[in-house]
Amino acid sequence: MTPKAVFWDMDGTLVDSEPLHEAALIAALHSVGIAAPTNLHERVLGIAAWPVYEMLRDEFGLDLPFDDWIVRKYDHYLPMAETLKPRPGAVEIYNELRGLGVAQAVVSNSDRLVVDANLRMVSLFYPGMKTISRNDVREGKPHAEPFLRAAWLAGVDPADAVAVEDSVTGATAGLAAGMRTIFWPEAPMAGPPGAIIINSADELRAELGL
Repeated sequence: MTPKAVFWDMDGTLVDSEPLHEAALIAALHSVGIAAPTNLHERVLGIAAWPVYEMLRDEFGLDLPFDDWIVRKYDHYLPMAETLKPRPGAVEIYNELRGLGVAQAVVSNSDRLVVDANLRMVSLFYPGMKTISRNDVREGKPHAEPFLRAAWLAGVDPADAVAVEDSVTGATAGLAAGMRTIFWPEAPMAGPPGAIIINSADELRAELGL
């Protein structure tokens, strides 16, 4: 049965942007003389900019103020966003649900600047579209607030909504919001207890009743 609402994570779920974020982070670190750790991707997947900055400051000696650091990182990321591609199958499912009248929103831990740039690049940007960025909430994922805001904007009970996520951080937020949460990681991995784990767009279609 198709749910009343589907709320999508963006990076890694709707768009294949995680490699670009990693490359931008590595380049920004290199520009200040810091070598990126080999497990950088695993450590920052789904995490908002401020906690990533705190980790880099506390563990690797990043000494730029946050505002200077994030500008440097986005100066590397935004030109690369021109090469951004959708995650195979994801945007097609989004558009099919839209055609059926299912309420949807994009719920991201990224800044508004990145949310808008990414969605424009994959032509997923239209009047009335609901998007929640890290700038729109007090607490980012894994807190429930971003998904609860999406439910409020869509006018649905969280229990009637599905959250679709590629990171443990994001899936934890969906579960905390009381939503049926589908964990669709980029590579097979264990998800948080209570999440429905899938590994393909076809499995996602089935879980969404399409």
